[in-house]
Amino acid sequence: MKEKDNRKRVIVDFKKLTPEILALLVEKYPDGYDDDNIIVFKNANNEIVEAVEVTTDDTKYLVKVSTKLQVTMENYDEDDYEDFDTNDPDAVQDPEMIDEDLEGDDDDENNIN
Repeated sequence: MKEKDNRKRVIVDFKKLTPEILALLVEKYPDGYDDDNIIVFKNANNEIVEAVEVTTDDTKYLVKVSTKLQVTMENYDEDDYEDFDTNDPDAVQDPEMIDEDLEGDDDDENNIN
């Protein structure tokens, strides 16, 4: 007989991703996740959601998969989050924002003459 899982279930979008959940993801999927790891389900709005699962002692997190999530996991460095609370969703930055800051191909429009 299968044991009942009494953990709280939480669906997490990239915008709500915390350093703690990101660390759990990188620990569970050190080489990234693939199609075999993705869980597909319908949410309360009857929309199809694709997510990967990580768990703590009391919570099961279903983290929605996205390109942003993949890039953030690939570039993960726990030192980037040492100044933040582990439950701070503002700590995990959108990778597109970071890329824009680093690219700077045409900075002429930002120069003051």
